[in-house]
Amino acid sequence: MAILVRKAGIADVAPIHKLINGHAENGVMLPRSLHSLYEHLRDYAVAVEGDQVVGVIGLHISWSDLAEIRSMAVATTHQGRGLGRRLVAEAIDEAVRLGISKVFVLTFVPDFFSHLGFAEVDKAELPHKIWQECIHCPHFPDCGEVALTRTIEAAAA
Repeated sequence: MAILVRKAGIADVAPIHKLINGHAENGVMLPRSLHSLYEHLRDYAVAVEGDQVVGVIGLHISWSDLAEIRSMAVATTHQGRGLGRRLVAEAIDEAVRLGISKVFVLTFVPDFFSHLGFAEVDKAELPHKIWQECIHCPHFPDCGEVALTRTIEAAAA
């Protein structure tokens, strides 16, 4: 069965929550509350196979030229098939459509993103505004996430 990547809808929130928090329990990403997922639902795209959510990614706009890729997760049963790469490509395509020139990610698995053209940067290079959610994080202030950025070409106006 083909896997479709599309914008997330209300019915996707519970499966997104389960997918993200399942990976968070394994220490490879940060958890997300249901409240946060509903509040930022428009940031998310999902990969679906039939009626099952098998992947998720968020693109959160931080500023006129900067967006964050967040909460990228692929179901364990679907890993190793290029779905993570496909989700990142979808997020970058959306950033291009929006005219955003740089994306960043904070991650516990930097090698995945470095293979997709992201380069590690010092967290201090990122705007302070992106840290507003950090105070709610269970890892604050001793965060082990690595910051990476990727400059992209914006779509022609």
